[in-house]
This record gives sequence, structure tokens and C-alpha cells, in this order.
Amino acid sequence: MRYFLEIAYRGTHYSGWQVQPNGISVQQKIDEALCMILRDDIHCIGCGRTDAGVHAEQFFLHFDTNAHIPANFPLRMNTFLPDDILVKRIIEVDEKAHARFDATERSYEYRMLMHKEIFIPELVYYYHYQPLDFEQMEKACKVILQFDDFPSFCKSKQGAKTTIVHLTDLHWEHKGDAHVLHVSADRFLRGMVRLIMGAMLQIGKGKMTLAELEKGLQKKERFKYALSAPANGLFLTKVKYPYIRKSK
Repeated sequence: MRYFLEIAYRGTHYSGWQVQPNGISVQQKIDEALCMILRDDIHCIGCGRTDAGVHAEQFFLHFDTNAHIPANFPLRMNTFLPDDILVKRIIEVDEKAHARFDATERSYEYRMLMHKEIFIPELVYYYHYQPLDFEQMEKACKVILQFDDFPSFCKSKQGAKTTIVHLTDLHWEHKGDAHVLHVSADRFLRGMVRLIMGAMLQIGKGKMTLAELEKGLQKKERFKYALSAPANGLFLTKVKYPYIRKSK
């Protein structure tokens, strides 16, 4: 039988989702818990690969087993897992269902504060260097939405068969001095959202113009000053499938 797990995790202390040879990953912890509880050799497959330090409010994975799934399975998983990984629910799916390839849309938020936060510093990017021009940053969203090929926002082309990404949303939300960049697409390239955020910061600081942004995207070039934004402000917030209803 094939099952989906809906989970959430705080990525602060992990080397990312995917199993790594020299670090502890979220996938490793999930596999260990599944093997322990179900007494089966299980290796799960996730809906994507978040980088080290990136968080997920919603993340799906699938695994196969012939073992009996107990009624209190999410509770048992959460008892075994570390406090920064949460299993929300288990869903029985068709044997051909795939957590990565069947996802139709993924949404991220990059969360930034303009004031110092001492209680959740690892869950938000604290920006205090200079004022940002959010009017220009909002215009940058419209520029980026005109394109669908993003080698300029790809950390590494290794393993990427194509740099085509269909963005469905890119906008800023402002609440006082808290600012959130929302971005949704059918798929994302490695490090893409953090590179978009890095470009936004350069535009907000006046180190990159909208014309330079558009020209770089047209020529498919990497930007000189658009460094990847820190991981701690990035959250995977939603993953959509045609056959999974929203959890209550």
C-alpha cells in the first residue's frame, strides 16, 4: 500500500529535507520513525527538497509498506519524532500517486522584520541595514511575472532538466514593519525563492534597477549583486494535489 504523510517542520537544526552524508536531515528522521513504528524497511519520498535551515508549514511525502497502520499512527509518530517535526495526518492513496511529481502547485513565504526579534530569530529574517523601497520591490514582482524561464534564479543547474517555471503568484504583504513575499508556482528551481528575495533586496536598496532586473531575465544571466537571502526567513506553506482535500 502507498500512503501520503502531511507533515510540518522547523528546519533550523537540519541539513535540509533530503538525506545528506554529513548532516542530519528531516527525511532521515522520518525514515527512522517509520521503520521503528512499522517494523519495515521504509524510505520515503518528499514533495521537494528544502535547503538547510528552511522551514515547512505543509509538506507531503509518500512511502510504501505492507505493514498494518495503527489507528493512532500520527500520535505514535509524533511521540517518536523530535519536537521540531510534526506529523499532521496519514492518507491512503493509489499505488501510482507520487508526492513530488503529482504536486500541481507549491507556495512559499519569505518573512522579514525591520525590528529585532529575540523570541523567534530563527524563524524570520531581521533586516536593519537601511530603508527599503517597497514600491520598487512591488514593481519587481510584476517584472518577474512576465517570464517563465529562470536560469538567473537557479542556484545550480546540476540535476535540473529545465529552468522553465510557471509562476502563478508573486506579491508583497505589508503589516507594519513585518513584510512577507508570497510566491507560488508549479515547481521551483534549487534556491530559487531565496535568489528572488536577494534580488528584491538589491532593488529595495537601490543597487539594482528594474531595467537591470528585466535585462538579466531576458538574457538569462546571473545578477552581480543578487545574493541568496538567508534561509531562516523562508517557509514552504502549501502544496496542492488534485486528489487530496485540504486538511481541517
